[in-house]
Amino acid sequence: MRHIVGMRKEPNELGLLLRHWRGVRGTSQLELALDVDISQRHLSFIESGRSAPSRQTLTGIVQSLDIPLRERNAVFLAAGFAPVYSEAPWNATEMQGITRALDRMLRQHDPFPAIVMDRYWNVLATNQSSPRFFGSFIDMAARTGPRNMLHLIFDPEGMRPFVVDWETVARSLIQRVYRETVGRVLDERTHTFLDELFAYPGVDASWRLHGSVGPAPDLPMIPMGFNKDGKVLSYFSMVTSVGAPQSVAAQELRIESMFPADEETEVFHEKWMSV
Repeated sequence: MRHIVGMRKEPNELGLLLRHWRGVRGTSQLELALDVDISQRHLSFIESGRSAPSRQTLTGIVQSLDIPLRERNAVFLAAGFAPVYSEAPWNATEMQGITRALDRMLRQHDPFPAIVMDRYWNVLATNQSSPRFFGSFIDMAARTGPRNMLHLIFDPEGMRPFVVDWETVARSLIQRVYRETVGRVLDERTHTFLDELFAYPGVDASWRLHGSVGPAPDLPMIPMGFNKDGKVLSYFSMVTSVGAPQSVAAQELRIESMFPADEETEVFHEKWMSV
């Protein structure tokens, strides 16, 4: 069952949501009731609409099921409560502390690319090196609309022709989409996003099976290589997220920082970016 937030109101939408999330987590009524310290009978009545939960009980349920913050708001709304977690955008005034930290991290990562993205890999901000790096391969200004890192890598008219062993890289990125979903759940928009990626030529439907991609020899990660003027530049990325987020935007933000995977790439890159 896919994400049901935003669907037409049902007579007992709260019950539908709670059963959905129990199914996602593989949790029985008894297991959830014991974890929340309520009776199974009470939980059953809540799911059937025969009983209305208190805010405290509902908070215990969403925490036990590890429901992502955006979807927790939908649960509270279905129960007749106001949303708990702010859904203000990532650059709202209330996010100033986090955005200042993001700006600092981006600046300090120059001359290597660093990119702030949302949960769907849409680019929200970059450091100065990122557009210089990708713009040295393709005309970034010609790409209209919101910039998305995976569309950039998968698109034959984007970075794809410059990616070494593109199929291995693409498979590993598909696996990352599954692995890094917020709350370990594929919502409706993520399903749509994956469908868009699988619509590109050369993307095999079998990659949905999450088959493993073997590591590179003698390396602890899968590097991403780029052909630059006949030379292969090899990078890997590290992902940073907000610890203990208490707003939707804070939970969904992450920084992707690229690092050289070998000394030769590091030396070449620093000289290249200094020109």
